[in-house]
Amino acid sequence: MSLPRIAVDAMGGDEGVHVMVSGAALARRRHEKFQFLLVGDGNKIEQALDQHPGLRAASEILHCDDVVAGDEKPTQALRRARTTSMGLAIDAVKRGAAGAAVSAGNTGALMAMSKVALRTMPGIDRPALAALMPTLGDNDVIMLDLGANTECSAQNLVQFAIMGAAYARIVTGRERPRVRLLNIGTEDTKGTGDLQDAAQALRAAHGLSLDFEGFVEANTINRGAVDVVVTDGFSGNIALKAIEGSARFVTDLLKDAFRSSLRSKIGFLISRPATELLRHHLDPNNHNGAVFLGLNGVVVKSHGSATAAGVANAVAVSARLLEEDLTQRIMADLQELGTDRLRARVASSTVIDSNPADKPEAEAAQ
Repeated sequence: MSLPRIAVDAMGGDEGVHVMVSGAALARRRHEKFQFLLVGDGNKIEQALDQHPGLRAASEILHCDDVVAGDEKPTQALRRARTTSMGLAIDAVKRGAAGAAVSAGNTGALMAMSKVALRTMPGIDRPALAALMPTLGDNDVIMLDLGANTECSAQNLVQFAIMGAAYARIVTGRERPRVRLLNIGTEDTKGTGDLQDAAQALRAAHGLSLDFEGFVEANTINRGAVDVVVTDGFSGNIALKAIEGSARFVTDLLKDAFRSSLRSKIGFLISRPATELLRHHLDPNNHNGAVFLGLNGVVVKSHGSATAAGVANAVAVSARLLEEDLTQRIMADLQELGTDRLRARVASSTVIDSNPADKPEAEAAQ
């Protein structure tokens, strides 16, 4: 089976062309059906391809000199969308020259360019950034939004739940993914008004291919009891970085402990298979590839510090979403529920909850 080409922003990321091209080459070796459009400095890409003849045969180069800086403001980058490697990779998706775009560059710029070029899907007000995280269970957990929208209405959160569930059906194989809203507690009385309104709308919704199970706290996200965690981008980004930081803390703590004495070093040799399994499980490269859900096209964000293996995983994510036609799945779910009915349901729950007399006093104290 052939796939539409995947446009790779070869200039994005901390290491630039070498890692991006090496990642694409690794993805190509794993899946020979992949075809690529490599966007960036043609001379540098050609030099990198000298090490990967197999990728060269499956790639076309789109030359451009301009690159979006890592600290560049999205509004500034947006003005140069037609001349930068990031902007041209996204434009290739818009034109149909590629089926998906992958970049490890500036996240804010990538979101701004993607939203302007591809537009949001009918029935979706805002796109959301979704990523996979490891759990103690058999499934990874999808979390969204992770930073694209710092403030979200109840309607946004409900739409995120629908998009996240469609994504989860692809990566977990569950017909009805378990969905929860991130909150400061699992009790129904806790949380902001928007969280309460979103929960009420999801409980009342019929026809959705998901099971809404209420709220989840941040300390249980990775336990394996939920498939999709929905939140606003501000809280989601903080939660994600706290989880990643805790993982690095644990691995660094283990390294220091094993180096502390001769006995510890011997213990490390004995327990090395277990520690290698832990390292592999916590390595962000093995879960690399965040997706902008809700756009008329597939755009995948790779970690800026990703290795070639991490980039290859991001490419694999984009390819799988193309194979499984994620965009059509989301549109079908929205049509099944009915966008107008969804908006009315959220609006009615907001009207009901707007009466202070209906609010439990315990909620106001949280």
